[in-house]
Amino acid sequence: MSRNEAVGGGGRNGFWAKLSRHRLGMLVSLSVIAGLLFGFVELAGEVMEGETSAFDKRILLALRDPLNPDQPGGPWWLARVARDITSLGSTTILAILTVATLGFLLLLHKRAAALLVLVSVGGGGMLSTVLKMLFDRARPDLVPHGDEVISASFPSGHAMQSAVVYLTLGALLTQFVEGRRTKAYLLTWAMVLTLIIGSSRVYLGVHWPTDVLAGWSVGAAWAAFCWMIAEWLQRRGAVEQDRPETTAGR
Repeated sequence: MSRNEAVGGGGRNGFWAKLSRHRLGMLVSLSVIAGLLFGFVELAGEVMEGETSAFDKRILLALRDPLNPDQPGGPWWLARVARDITSLGSTTILAILTVATLGFLLLLHKRAAALLVLVSVGGGGMLSTVLKMLFDRARPDLVPHGDEVISASFPSGHAMQSAVVYLTLGALLTQFVEGRRTKAYLLTWAMVLTLIIGSSRVYLGVHWPTDVLAGWSVGAAWAAFCWMIAEWLQRRGAVEQDRPETTAGR
């Protein structure tokens, strides 16, 4: 076998191996999305039938002072910390982060990537609004609310939008760093922020636990779907063509 044939054979093997990994990645992504959506649908059905009422009340009351259920449990400063954490999932903070990210991507001439982030975050916000209007679940009335609320309860907008924004930005940042540990660090913090923001909503008594579980499920599914589409577009060259020209080419 000649050297060119060997190289050519290795190139073909490398291409098919890469294609197989891509298909496996797509299959895993679709399985995760399907699992999250199935969990959301099942949970929504249980909530609408009232099957989760006992669970919701038990968890909500467990986070209160047993001697005075009107007060959150734990030390006096924990409620203040919870309000600070919950603000990280507010519309204002998430909008600022999104705008800052869009500006950063545009400075790098990554217009397609910026559009993907805008569609992911904007689409997630519209989906949250539609779901809230569809289910129209009342807010918890067992305990005083530790934060002002005006919208319906199911699913939790803070939990859902935090999952969409922080998981999307976490996945985006991994494109600018090298090393598995660094990438895992960024994604871990994105997940931690999502989890503590959602948990703070239950601690403050403004959401039932199942509201937050539903928000996490559909938010993570939406973020995963958007980034699966982004990976598909990258492989087709739809994103890379927005990269700035090199100095030599100008």
